[in-house]
Amino acid sequence: MVGIGPGSTADMTPRAMEALKSSDVIAGYKTYLRLIKDVIGDKPVLSSGMGEERQRCEAALEEAAKGKVVSIVSSGDPGVYGMAGLVLELAGNMEYEVPVEIIPGVPASCAASALLGAPIMHDHAVISLSDLLTPWEQIEKRLRLAVEGDYVIVLYNPKSSQRTWQIEKARQIIMEKRSPTLPVGIVKDAGRQGQEVVVTTLADMLKHPTDMTTTIIIGNSTTFLSGNFMVTKRGYKL
Repeated sequence: MVGIGPGSTADMTPRAMEALKSSDVIAGYKTYLRLIKDVIGDKPVLSSGMGEERQRCEAALEEAAKGKVVSIVSSGDPGVYGMAGLVLELAGNMEYEVPVEIIPGVPASCAASALLGAPIMHDHAVISLSDLLTPWEQIEKRLRLAVEGDYVIVLYNPKSSQRTWQIEKARQIIMEKRSPTLPVGIVKDAGRQGQEVVVTTLADMLKHPTDMTTTIIIGNSTTFLSGNFMVTKRGYKL
């Protein structure tokens, strides 16, 4: 399992790069494979689209069971909304043991935070708004508890072509307890071609386009703007 980071090879760890170069086969979502096409060269690939994660992992494990070194790639970190958990579950049910190594990567939350300044300097909650695998009732409960606990909130998968209302509902929940002038950072395609970085407010966040490659960071009660950067106080005395 290889975390390739947010998208640019400049943000990929040397360990991840070495793993890809030493692999016999590379498996992954087709969009992620395009990001590392210059690294994998002409190596055989197991590529599939969104929603075919299990089949992709099973095919990769079958190749590994033959003695091949296989890298399954995830954007960001494979253990953060990635394939690591699924691979370990499937590997545990195989007739033959397949050794699995998990190589961490820079998650989208950290890549977005660095572009915005230092918004996750203190406790923060990372919540995906995708209800494809998690019931919305559970997502809403987690949002409400994060707001109640005054966490900085990092939103993954805020909107897709089919899921358009979840981000609106999320903002409504957050605005029940937080100021409309609260700083909000919106980062699209962090580290990739077309990268966009916006610092706005909770009141205006829906005026900016978001999609599945967007990460949103909503500040807590101590988050403020320092120039063009978002900063959440850690508690240091100045």
